Order: sequence, then C-alpha cells, then structure tokens
Amino acid sequence: MTQFADSPHRYGLVTRIFHWGMALLFAAQFASAAAHWALPRESTLRDTLWSYHFNLGATLLLLVLLRGVWGLWNLRHRPSESGLMGSAAKAGHAALYALMITVPALKIIGSAGSTRGFSYLGLQIFPARETAIGWTNTISEWHGTLGWVLAVIVLGHISAAVIWHQVIKRDDVLQRMA
Repeated sequence: MTQFADSPHRYGLVTRIFHWGMALLFAAQFASAAAHWALPRESTLRDTLWSYHFNLGATLLLLVLLRGVWGLWNLRHRPSESGLMGSAAKAGHAALYALMITVPALKIIGSAGSTRGFSYLGLQIFPARETAIGWTNTISEWHGTLGWVLAVIVLGHISAAVIWHQVIKRDDVLQRMA
C-alpha cells in the first residue's frame, strides 16, 4: 500500500505529487516567461504561452502554500541530511519557498494597484483602477527579476540533486522522491 505521509526513509505520495506536479508547472511558467522575453512581440507562440502565465502563477502560489503546510505537518517525519550539506539543503529550500511565495505575491500586490486589475480563472479579484497606485507598480517591477533568481535557484536545486546525490554520494535521495 502507498504511504501518503512522509517517513524518515521515503517521501510520501502527497509530497511526491506536490513536488513533481509543481516542477512541471514551474517548468511551464519559466517557459512562458522565457518566450515572452525572447520571442518577437508578433509571435503567436509567445502570446499563447504568455496567456496562461498569470493564472498559472496564482495557482502555483496556492499550491506552494498548501505544500508548505503539508511539509510543516510532516517535518518531523521527513528524510533529512546532516552536516554542512544538510544545512545547505535547508537554506536552499528556505530560499526556494521564500521566492515561490514572494514572486507571485509581488505581482498580485502590483495588480491590486494597477489600471489592468487582476482576474484568476475568470474571477475578478482586483478590479482595474482608473489611476495606478505608484508604490504597487514599483513593487511589481521586482517580480520579473526575482522570478529569474528563482529560476537560477531551481537549477541549483536540480544540480544538487543530480550531481551531489546521484553522482558524488550515490545515495538514494532521488529514489526517495521518485
């Protein structure tokens, strides 16, 4: 029978679904941002990928919050690593979570004070304003920069999993999350 909660020897089904499902969604989110940045304005692919960026970002924020609650509830039971690499892993995960919350939150705050407003899956969250609120626009400008910082940290997370755990240590960390 599949174990839903985490144990010291393996991550549970719920954690693994959160991890890999969100990994796919973040890959799609980064692809939409990269296409928006790299492709010409007249590109249909650029427009198509960008069309889901806002809803996907809000969905990811909700999933991050749920995953955080689940992770805290399972914290005592999770597999862990000690020493310097264990401390580095904790710091890396703290940075990931901080950015996974901060990046979309900045855009949502910016949208609350913008002339465009914010809708989530067709539901109006913040209506468009007649005049933008300056400080919310300033905050919103950090969204893209910190989004790319998040992408770099995600690549570091992947590299640590593959290089440190799979190639150097040859431990079973990837298997515990698979």
